[in-house]
Amino acid sequence: MDLTLLERTIEELGEPAYRVRQVWRWLARGAASWEEMTDLPLALRRELAARVPISTLAVVASARARDGTEKVLFRTADGKPLEAVLMRYRDGRRSLCLSSQSGCPLTCTFCQTGRMRFGRNLTASEILDQALHFRRDERPTHAVFMGMGEPLMNLDAVLAACERLPDIGIAHRRTAISTVGWLPGIERLAREGPPVRLALSLHAPNDALRSELMPINERYPIAAVLDACREWWRHRRRQVFVEYLMLAGVNDRYEQALELAALLRPREAFCVNLIPYNPTDAPYRGSSRRAIDAFRGALEERSVRATVRLTRGREIAAACGQLAARQPLAAVAGG
Repeated sequence: MDLTLLERTIEELGEPAYRVRQVWRWLARGAASWEEMTDLPLALRRELAARVPISTLAVVASARARDGTEKVLFRTADGKPLEAVLMRYRDGRRSLCLSSQSGCPLTCTFCQTGRMRFGRNLTASEILDQALHFRRDERPTHAVFMGMGEPLMNLDAVLAACERLPDIGIAHRRTAISTVGWLPGIERLAREGPPVRLALSLHAPNDALRSELMPINERYPIAAVLDACREWWRHRRRQVFVEYLMLAGVNDRYEQALELAALLRPREAFCVNLIPYNPTDAPYRGSSRRAIDAFRGALEERSVRATVRLTRGREIAAACGQLAARQPLAAVAGG
């Protein structure tokens, strides 16, 4: 729901300001219609229904994978496409992957989103409406800003959305913001906003390779970005998750693991998350499981904590790097 429009409409109707809080409480609990908001007068509900759409986003298509991952293609009121994902885990976690932009302007070579035409930044309400869509069916527990776009290029809207996520059931400590290394955003995030977690998409242990994979590195090279991450850690006292996409023959050699380990000091400030490559139109192959295990072992031998990400939703193009707002999506993958 467009919360700014809601506030303006409530004021125009001469209603008390607490009506906005009432509406938000219903939305955060999963309400899907004005009719459900029974502590609002009937006349007011009818007036609001005529003036304020229940969501800023229209559902275009959806798909569900065999592992329970669900992806939804939305469209904004002005026709911009975006996707969001709900990942379901056997231990009960329900993690949302949220988009902060329609498309992405940063054109990382391995990422399908970067091949889209960039639309625009999303508003805080458009970000929240992604979460509210899934909340109508079940209560999410975690959120990651790892969908479409660079969140730190739209930090005001992202932080505004983060402030409201606990009302939906997602604590700040269970919210992570991922960045390709947008330096001004990291520096600002170190000093303001709720106590969320920070993830850095690094994907290479040196500037030469990273610039080939991620053009943003020409503007903000590794040393500057890691210095900003260390400052974030000193202020927040939370580890930075270093995301590292495993590309066969590109960045997965033993000596590259040693190079990466040498960069990540102090050790307690960083945790490396190795990401198996998910197929896109890019000319890469994923590293073998043996290569991933060897890379992880080399990091851990040098006291760098490392994990391997569990791939979710690959069969419906919902995994890391695969979001591209393509139509149509299958209604259900695998039955």
